[in-house]
Formats: sequence, C-alpha cells, structure tokens
Amino acid sequence: MSGKTGKRMAGDYEIFQAVHIGDKEIVLGENPQDTTGAEYMCAFCQNNALFDLYSDVMCSNDFPEIAELFGRRIAEQAHSMQAELNKMKAEGISDHIITPSDCPPISHSDDLHNKVIVIRPEVLHREYRRATCQLKLCKGGFGAYPNSRGSACVCADLYTGKVNRYERMDIMGTMEPEKLPQWAKERLEALSRRKADLER
Repeated sequence: MSGKTGKRMAGDYEIFQAVHIGDKEIVLGENPQDTTGAEYMCAFCQNNALFDLYSDVMCSNDFPEIAELFGRRIAEQAHSMQAELNKMKAEGISDHIITPSDCPPISHSDDLHNKVIVIRPEVLHREYRRATCQLKLCKGGFGAYPNSRGSACVCADLYTGKVNRYERMDIMGTMEPEKLPQWAKERLEALSRRKADLER
C-alpha cells in the first residue's frame, strides 16, 4: 500500500524491489530507522483487491543475506511456474497466446452470461499470457449485462476452474465452443455438468 509520498510501504518498510511470478510477489524492503537488527526485509505478497497480505517475512541487518533470500525465492517461484508449463506440455496442451485475430471483439450491447470470454494478454502477468489463463467462462457480475453501467465480471477459469473477477474492459472478445482447443472444450463440458448437477 502506498503512503502519502507515493512510496510503497509494508508497515515501516519501504518496498524498493518486487518481482511477481505465478501466484505470489516477492518483495524486498528497507527501514533505515530500525534499531532492532531488522533493517531489511524479504517477504511474499498477495493482493486480494483490498489490501496487500505479506507472509513468510524475514528480516536482517545483513543486506547480502536478505538479497540472497530474495533471489532464492524468485528462483523457486520461477521453477514452480516452469513445472506447471512442463505439465501442460506433457498433457498436450498448447500454451500459445490468443490474439484479437482469434476471437470477435465484444460490444457494449453484448450479454456475456455463460459465454466463453478471452482476457486481453496485456492485463495478465507475463507468465500468464497464454490460452490456459485467457479463456474463462463468464458466470455473472454487473459487467456481464448488456449496456450495464457496472464493469465487474465474475469468471471461472476454464483450465483450473478457479473463480476470479475481471473488468469488462479486460475482455478482448468471446469464443464459440466449437472453436475452442480440445482441452478447453473438455473443461467447459465439465463445468457445465457441474452446474447441471448443482441445479438438480
């Protein structure tokens, strides 16, 4: 969270270095006024749209030690993401980026309920700019309605099934089920069956 000076602060620590990889951000902070032997800190940070949550905070006056921890955590997160990509490749899942030429754009009058939508790659973190993270099933939200003043769209990730919120402006277009890659067709069918079972 930024203070009045525009600096990003975590308690008394100014965050001066941060790298986001996968589901976590690794941050490095400094508190020059500290007198307890904890001038530098390294932590994981996750944002829930309301505030930053810091975890696994490690502090020290030894900057090389904290810098080494920062680098190690970045490497561990990168390794985790690479393992995920390798798993997808082993399953025969393509991780190519979906571009505007692959899907028709949406208009303000489109109803997005139960439509497969495509998230613009530029709004995603670099490691998530691929089809498995772009394809969502729009389940609702004020932004899903045509000509709505609201913008929030509640979406289920086709690959993981996780539910997230996106803004209508984040949506690049829609994709008809028959044009989806095979893995996405299978995931969409599974989500549809799950919804039907819950409605019984």
